[in-house]
Amino acid sequence: MSGRGPTSQARRRSYRRGLHAETLAAALLRLKGYRILARRFRAPVGEIDLVARRGAHFAFVEVKARPAAGEVLTARQRTRIRRAAEAWIAAASMRGILPMEFSASFDLVVVRPWRIPQHVPRAFGDGL
Repeated sequence: MSGRGPTSQARRRSYRRGLHAETLAAALLRLKGYRILARRFRAPVGEIDLVARRGAHFAFVEVKARPAAGEVLTARQRTRIRRAAEAWIAAASMRGILPMEFSASFDLVVVRPWRIPQHVPRAFGDGL
């Protein structure tokens, strides 16, 4: 046996579906005038699927590939995304790429089969 059971195949399929959803979400955001600054930003406190910028506004985007609409983010996930966004802002500030004044939001892009991805600006929280 190779140790590659159904769980391993399901994980690979899920991973590929997630990458595809992030690619579609990034394309949608570009069409809306955003520039993608980071994909899959990882910090010890969490991960952000996409960091996008339009003017002086930064969007920290969670991408969810779901077969149906519904509740997609738990309170724990929102906390991890917020902490990762704070880490990204701290790193960007040290590199000098943040404007003096900026706004930020936590957005959501839901990707469902055979539908145009849905962008939900300011999906949770008040921003940073």
